[in-house]
Amino acid sequence: MFFKCKNCGGNVVYSPERHGMYCPFCESDKSQEREDSQTGALNICPNCGGEIAVEEHTSATQCPYCDSYLIFNERVEGSYAPKMIIPFQMGKEACKRSIREKFSRFRFAPTDFLSEVRLNSMQGIYVPYWFYDYETGCYFQGEGTKIRTWRSSNTEYTETSVYAIHRSMDIDFQRIPVDASEQMPDDVMDLLAPFQYGQLTDFSPEYMSGFYGEKYNMTSDVVENRANALMREDAAKLLRESYAGYHTVRTLRQDVLVKGSRAEYGLLPVWKYIYRYKEQDYPFYVNGQTGKIVGTAPISPAKVWGYTATLWVCLTVILASANILLGLLGI
Repeated sequence: MFFKCKNCGGNVVYSPERHGMYCPFCESDKSQEREDSQTGALNICPNCGGEIAVEEHTSATQCPYCDSYLIFNERVEGSYAPKMIIPFQMGKEACKRSIREKFSRFRFAPTDFLSEVRLNSMQGIYVPYWFYDYETGCYFQGEGTKIRTWRSSNTEYTETSVYAIHRSMDIDFQRIPVDASEQMPDDVMDLLAPFQYGQLTDFSPEYMSGFYGEKYNMTSDVVENRANALMREDAAKLLRESYAGYHTVRTLRQDVLVKGSRAEYGLLPVWKYIYRYKEQDYPFYVNGQTGKIVGTAPISPAKVWGYTATLWVCLTVILASANILLGLLGI
């Protein structure tokens, strides 16, 4: 499917700045009409008929011939239908400004690293996530001590009190996120967090127009171990907070019992910029909601040598000037 403007026939896309559908050709708002493919073939553009390359998990892409943004029905409906989505809150121009602000003072980056041509290549991608809810019963048994010290005359006294600690808590965890994309590195996705999950809304394919997308690559049972580990880590933290105040605590028993769980599928927005330098890729990722940036800028050897040479020349001139001055002074 793609969204066609009923006023001018152009491709209507979702605008993060306007928080709605927008036609960049006639500047109409909410003028979209859904158009579906007549052939049913994923690799044929329903707008121009051009043949496009479609990877195994691609759910949304752009036609290289007519530039229309296409969403593949089969990969956003049925078993692949997302339950929820956070629409892009940051558009491409805002993302470019953010990257420039972050790396503008990085003097050794290659000259074209922040160029308009390079930054224009970035893509907004909806990354598949599983969101897990858990109902748990958490139990802790331990032994805590409190130490009191005081002085009387020249004698110091220490009193150690020992306490039995028992905690039993019912804790519900909601929407623990785990990315379900094989192409997106897990450590990068963890660094891009947190998203503001209060902006999760019901999924609609209109949000994907203007962006790229993936369907989930891994089912919820395959990646649940990551969510379960995060849940248990948070449960242990909450238990520790409940018995704070002791000088020492010795754990005798700690259990987290899962009473119920469920997983829901959703999409989160990420901008991806790949800068290629000297046969090596330098990927940068930007949280499409909060603007958080993850990535390391490359270093240009030419700029490093140029800076070193300039510094050496400056020092040489300073030393030469100092010697001349000393000679004039007869020192």
